[in-house]
Amino acid sequence: MKVIIADSNLLWSRRLEKTIRSLGHDVETIRSESPSPQGDLAIVNLAETSFSPFEMIQTLRDAGIPVIAFAGHKEKELWKRAQEAGADRIVSNGEIAFKLSNILSEFVHAG
Repeated sequence: MKVIIADSNLLWSRRLEKTIRSLGHDVETIRSESPSPQGDLAIVNLAETSFSPFEMIQTLRDAGIPVIAFAGHKEKELWKRAQEAGADRIVSNGEIAFKLSNILSEFVHAG
């Protein structure tokens, strides 16, 4: 499975890349708007400031790519906006950091 990470935060994105690769998946990290993203699943940081994470979610969904969005557990407005933009799943920063294997497996088995 090819996973797109939409995140300009180098610490987060590198950690996610390493974990996803260790689980046997391909990874592409995009740090700005991408006109035609290609992948099987995307992970979007809702705290992103280099581009609109909500427009990114819509672009990815329009391309038929399922989206996992993440933000701090207290960032309820970001969660709400991600849901409105079409994110398939919204998780906390802690979940993306410590339960990524389980989260990805849900999408592998769904596809």
